[in-house]
Amino acid sequence: MTVSTDVCAPLAVLGHDVQVPLASGEKVTYAALDYAASAPALQRVWDDVAAYAPYYGSVHRGAGYLSQLSTDLFEQSRRTVADFLDLRDGDQVVFTRATTDSLNLLAGALPAGTRVFAFETEHHASLLPWRREGVTVQYLRAPRSHGEAVAALDEALAAAADGPKLFCVTGASNVTGELWPVAELTGVAHRRGARVVLDAAQLAPHHRVSVRELDVDWVAFSGHKLYAPFGAGVLAGRSDWLDAAQPYLAGGGASRTVAREADGSVAVEWHAGPARHEAGSPNVIGAYAIAAACRALTEAGFEALERREQQLVARLRDGLAAIPEVKVLSLFGEDAARVGVLSFVVRGWNSSHFSAALSAEYGIGVRDGLFCAHPLVRTLLGGEDAAPSECGAPEPSLPGERSLNAIRVSFGAGTPEEHVDRFLAAVRELVTDGAKWTYRNEGGRCVADTAAR
Repeated sequence: MTVSTDVCAPLAVLGHDVQVPLASGEKVTYAALDYAASAPALQRVWDDVAAYAPYYGSVHRGAGYLSQLSTDLFEQSRRTVADFLDLRDGDQVVFTRATTDSLNLLAGALPAGTRVFAFETEHHASLLPWRREGVTVQYLRAPRSHGEAVAALDEALAAAADGPKLFCVTGASNVTGELWPVAELTGVAHRRGARVVLDAAQLAPHHRVSVRELDVDWVAFSGHKLYAPFGAGVLAGRSDWLDAAQPYLAGGGASRTVAREADGSVAVEWHAGPARHEAGSPNVIGAYAIAAACRALTEAGFEALERREQQLVARLRDGLAAIPEVKVLSLFGEDAARVGVLSFVVRGWNSSHFSAALSAEYGIGVRDGLFCAHPLVRTLLGGEDAAPSECGAPEPSLPGERSLNAIRVSFGAGTPEEHVDRFLAAVRELVTDGAKWTYRNEGGRCVADTAAR
């Protein structure tokens, strides 16, 4: 058998052979198609973490062998991430909990009087952290093309008052998967005296991200979307605003010296650099897992991974286009480039009901709701006053009611073709024949009512 050199095989991930129960009582191999929420761990990442775990020790604080080894591994992980992101000289890597944590850290470091600009299409993690005292936020309306986005930002920045400015932009939408014109937007922002932070949570797992080439000032991403679900994230980029800010957390590790003053007060000298914002015992395993994922993706080759993913994207889009009842959501149009993330609605179906049927009857895991990007999804749904079904919001609608949310299917380096084909076959069958089971609302979830059959 000849193996094509044009497209690589799926990368090995944990859970690829997990069996899950259906409403019928049968078991099938789970088709994980919710990578945009959390991607499974790469087998390589899991193996690297397992090999290190017996040697785990305290970081930066111990004289013993395990502490020194863990410290070296932690700092080497920082260098690996810097290489992965192609950082500039002088840039720094701060380990955080996730993208949300990274952007909140940066928001707390903004100089007084900063004006922040963001399109309303952002994920809540990059839409909401800036709403704080001393910061003015201007939300820009959803653009319908790359050119419109660039022009809208240019106009807004040109009209802004003097002072520090920051533009926050996603690299790839967590709702539509569409790529944003980051380099062009960054060029406009810098010409107008604004800095740029890139939310790469959905971009970094699918595309090479070069801070040097994109010229963004900071980039943020999460390990759990980069095949390293061990509770860590990254904020990387320029050091000046971060070094001038108060530490994100006050405590050990962030402080260089602490001394009692004669008047009984406590004087503190804070570290500069990443340690300033990494108080407490760091998540060494999380940082190491991110570094392991960076190495694995780099060694696999992003070009080969992207070619394979784009074949799956084309397969998915062609399959859904052949089902008249399905409407794929898009901000920039049908031909817009995207990563392996796609949202849609099905005529005559509530999205929670449809997603529940995919799980209960076919063993396929997708996501339904507004995906923590409520303004964007409402825009894509035609401005309807959609009722959120996640992030602590009200319960989803019952089967048969008008769909006010959407369904999201997402995949990546570990997804086999069979999962996409199985998904398309399930969508066609549900649209044609309907669900085999009745469904009810249970604790805010739409579930198969096995007792009613």
